[in-house]
Amino acid sequence: MKRTLVLGALTIAAATLTGCATQVKSLPLAAAGGESRGGVPVYFGEQSHPAVKRGLGDVSYSVRIARKVAGPDDACREALAEAIGKLRAAARERNANAVIDVTTRFHSSESNSSSEFTCGVSPSAAAIAISGRLAVLEAN
Repeated sequence: MKRTLVLGALTIAAATLTGCATQVKSLPLAAAGGESRGGVPVYFGEQSHPAVKRGLGDVSYSVRIARKVAGPDDACREALAEAIGKLRAAARERNANAVIDVTTRFHSSESNSSSEFTCGVSPSAAAIAISGRLAVLEAN
């Protein structure tokens, strides 16, 4: 009897957690929109940019947002937008005029692509880690 109860409880727990896994997604940056809007340009991966006059150091942030009712892709885009906002704020704070060599990751899945970003999404949240180099670039 005790064995049956334990087995039943484990079965219920496994069934409950079945839909809770975090999914790692790679999404196009163009769909995220605005990576170069907002005053401080953000250059992903090896995206071309004007010559670097002076480097001001590396920055890195992690963002986790509640999914609300958004679909997984929209939640990832929202997390990316918040992460980019943090990069731009750091650039303004340290008098940089750009953030270059930006990479995104979720746990061990990393992207240094100039066309895609990596995000983790679960039924309750979306998360992304972003890093880049603050720089003063030559004027065009």
